[in-house]
Amino acid sequence: MEQSLFTVKENISINTNVFRMTLEGASSKGHKPGQFVNFNIDGCYLRRPISVCDSTDTTLTVMYKVVGGGTEILSKTKPGDTLDILTHLGNGFDVNADCSSPLLIGGGIGCPPLYKLAKELIAIGKKPHVLLGFNNPQEVILEEDFKALGVNVTVVTKGFVTQADVFTSRNFDYIYTCGPIPMLKAIYDGSVVSGQYSFEERMGCGFGACMGCSCKTKYGNKRICKDGPVLVKEEIIW
Repeated sequence: MEQSLFTVKENISINTNVFRMTLEGASSKGHKPGQFVNFNIDGCYLRRPISVCDSTDTTLTVMYKVVGGGTEILSKTKPGDTLDILTHLGNGFDVNADCSSPLLIGGGIGCPPLYKLAKELIAIGKKPHVLLGFNNPQEVILEEDFKALGVNVTVVTKGFVTQADVFTSRNFDYIYTCGPIPMLKAIYDGSVVSGQYSFEERMGCGFGACMGCSCKTKYGNKRICKDGPVLVKEEIIW
């Protein structure tokens, strides 16, 4: 974990409620896919955790949905503004899992962390297929960004991701997924392969001190902010 000041480079609306923010800062380097950062927002007692969509040595890109007062304030920040951010938080996805053709499944604002994951899987010679689920066509994000990586992309805006042909065909050997709990549970119940599941959870501190986001697993209690947010299928208790 590092605490750093970042400068807003870009903060733009990409659909009705979702924004993409690019920041510049010295501690951008080294984020694992699936990790998150914690924003200090003026007027808010608790920081706001947001997953990393992408990062370089000098920039950090996040996508967030405006769902309350904190993210609404964040949506009004301008290029040149400075933000206090805790970085390199959480236990991200392991790209070295034993698989060659993984299926990456994202639901809504759970899709952004899969973008950096897809890039890193491709870089080590794996061939992911991406399945994205949204409530309606107006909420679709990142479809063209994933296609630009050269991966096959399936987008679902009616029904459930578990009804998509790419899921029911089972032509994949592993699952990486991030999204709302009901979606994760349906994927867990409908899949026969192992995988890594990234959980969304309300957090207090964001780095494991307050124990506010603890959950039971088959191997004891784990903190979603520190031991997670990524858990392997075999340890999950519903």
